[in-house]
Amino acid sequence: MKNTPLTEKHIELGAKMAEFAGYNMPISYTTISDEHNAVRKALGVFDVSHMGEFIVNGKEATAFLQSATTNDVSKLNPGDVQYSCMPNKKGGIVDDLLVYRLDDDPEMVVDGEQSYMLVVNASNETKDWRWLRRIARNFDVKMKNISAKTGLIAVQGPKAAEALQKLTDIDLAGMKYYSFKRGRFAGCRNVIVSATGYTGSGGFEIYAKNRDLPKIWDKVFKTAEKFGIKPCGLGARDTLRLEMGYCLYGNDIDDKTSPLEAGLGWITKLKKDADFPSKDRFLKQKEQGVRRRLVAFTLNERRVPRHGYEIESRRGAKIGVVTSGTHSPTLDQPIGTGYVKVKYANLGSKIMIVAGGKKLEAEICKLPFVDPTV
Repeated sequence: MKNTPLTEKHIELGAKMAEFAGYNMPISYTTISDEHNAVRKALGVFDVSHMGEFIVNGKEATAFLQSATTNDVSKLNPGDVQYSCMPNKKGGIVDDLLVYRLDDDPEMVVDGEQSYMLVVNASNETKDWRWLRRIARNFDVKMKNISAKTGLIAVQGPKAAEALQKLTDIDLAGMKYYSFKRGRFAGCRNVIVSATGYTGSGGFEIYAKNRDLPKIWDKVFKTAEKFGIKPCGLGARDTLRLEMGYCLYGNDIDDKTSPLEAGLGWITKLKKDADFPSKDRFLKQKEQGVRRRLVAFTLNERRVPRHGYEIESRRGAKIGVVTSGTHSPTLDQPIGTGYVKVKYANLGSKIMIVAGGKKLEAEICKLPFVDPTV
């Protein structure tokens, strides 16, 4: 089991640790609801150094990524970030990822080349690397896996910009959503500060060299102490992302789910010139419609729906399966997502969640489950 640059910090803070994607990761420090509410109301910090990072350089870097991902990479300017996914050849998803269009840092790019950083899920790092390397054979590009030497923390919450501003000369409040800046942060050079996150409550993700991350962690907590900052584990990360309806790879999307089924048609640019794996399949799905759809639902009972529970119609027909479920700290009720046959996917429809010998009534609702800005 691997450690992150911050593992000792987590243990010192008394975190409940467990294996996740091959890493020894903090699940919680106090309670999931306490950490969840800290992010929604003020700010919290997550160690997400287990994520994978790849650098792609070359004269055909843009063309390569256009052929490997569904979104339109050509729309990115230096400093922009894009959410996307990599489809496989059978209509499924290899992984979802973030694409960073890097600036003109001479360490990253030379004249006439384009440069990108890809941020992929920890559990898929090896698979993604091999997949991209196969596609890259047809393009003039160079790839470098910097995952092992790159640390990452996510400082999330409505007070993040105000709390962190003293640590950098980057104008944090002025950064647009899904953009990044490279500069000094907490006394460390060449740090990427990205206005992104997986919580829906705003904030930043901070990429730095492994050796710098403990120093950054300590300075973040010292500077933001008066704002009520709390360390947060993967438990709260999951409840926060599910309240927003953000997909989790391995649960809501995988190598057998189509992005159109998963509600990710907005990142599947079928009109762009470049071909990518399964583009013809997705064009057909858009024309003819999908057979199932990822939906959100709430329950009035207290029992939480779990991944893998069957979904039935009110008449007892099997119509789908639960992909994610939790107790929402914000709503104080169980929430979940799952795939159901299209004819049962209408808003307001009642469905039944099969939890062992009991059937729980649920109602299909809109996403997100909560609006953190209210």
